[in-house]
Amino acid sequence: MGARKNDFDEPNNIPSWKMPENKVVLTKVNKMSRSSRSKNANWFERITAVLLIFVPIAVLLEFLDVSPIVQFAASSLAIIPLAGLVGKATEQLASRVGAGLSSFLNASFGNAAELIIGFSALRAGLHNVVKASITGAIIGNVLLITGFAFLLGGLRKEKQDFNRTAAGMGATLLLLSAIGLIVPALFHFVTRGHPLLAEQELSLEIAVVLFAVYILSLIFSFGTHKHLYMGEVDVEVKHEKPWSVQKTVGGLIVATTLVAVISEFLVGAIEPTAKMIGMSEVFVGVVLVAIIGNAVEHFAAIPFALKNKMDVTLGIALGGSQQIALFVAPVLVFSSYLLGKPMDLIFTLFEVAAVVLAVLVIKFVATDGESNWMEGVLLLAVYLILAIAFYFLP
Repeated sequence: MGARKNDFDEPNNIPSWKMPENKVVLTKVNKMSRSSRSKNANWFERITAVLLIFVPIAVLLEFLDVSPIVQFAASSLAIIPLAGLVGKATEQLASRVGAGLSSFLNASFGNAAELIIGFSALRAGLHNVVKASITGAIIGNVLLITGFAFLLGGLRKEKQDFNRTAAGMGATLLLLSAIGLIVPALFHFVTRGHPLLAEQELSLEIAVVLFAVYILSLIFSFGTHKHLYMGEVDVEVKHEKPWSVQKTVGGLIVATTLVAVISEFLVGAIEPTAKMIGMSEVFVGVVLVAIIGNAVEHFAAIPFALKNKMDVTLGIALGGSQQIALFVAPVLVFSSYLLGKPMDLIFTLFEVAAVVLAVLVIKFVATDGESNWMEGVLLLAVYLILAIAFYFLP
């Protein structure tokens, strides 16, 4: 009797009953793996589709006499799917160009939500919220995203390996970039009573240095040492139907415009919401605004950890923090001068301590080249401790 169609292995057209037992098992495992990866890749799109309903709701509430808390919640939920659409469109656009331009696009549009929210807060004169969101974005990427990724990935696999050379270099670069954000605060503490102009000049010059380091880090990552960051290619991406150029550019423009509009609503509701619920502006910026602005990174890193692609996960987490410190922070400083409301880089002592602790923790974690679920628990515990402290901070 001839073999039935279902008995054949698709790649080689060999009847499964003629294949070695280990080959049959491997084939079934590969099929199950592809199915699992497909489900992991689609869960973010499902969440995005559901949350898109909050975009018109947030716009409608702006013209109604509603509580600032309701407006803040609706605007927050509306920005999450819009940030996801910006990230998806950027990914599609980046796939059509070379590695150098691709990295620039991902860095620019991947942080579009953080930049737009920060720019809106600058226009409103909320410098403390802007600086708090920078702090929150760094510790959120390092502790919250990495912690969840280690935890969920570790629950599926006892031990997950990653390139410790690339991870260690990323952590070192993040430590050096954090120094640029710490120095102005130390300078302010040491030179109390001196004219403010010196502090403004110091912050501006440090912003220039940080931005220059960011450009050089792109050359290092995607030029001279790109082999360290190549990672493993996700085959499923190649089989996805690509968006047309018109759809990609159009989606990017529409999503970015809507993020700008909703950000105005969000920023306008921050102060009254913080007063009504008894939260400080620093806590709102460090925790709430940072989580909303980093929605793309939050949803992107975890599925890769579930696929055991920890190099990609750490690239998103550490790379996101580096971009905040080296790209977003300097650009916001430059923008503040264009708006006529210069912002310095003087963070509170507790913000400085939080950044240093977060960077040191991830530096130690990245040294061994492997992760497990308990390390994820520890990272999340550190983030929770810092968040509680920021909540009670006067």
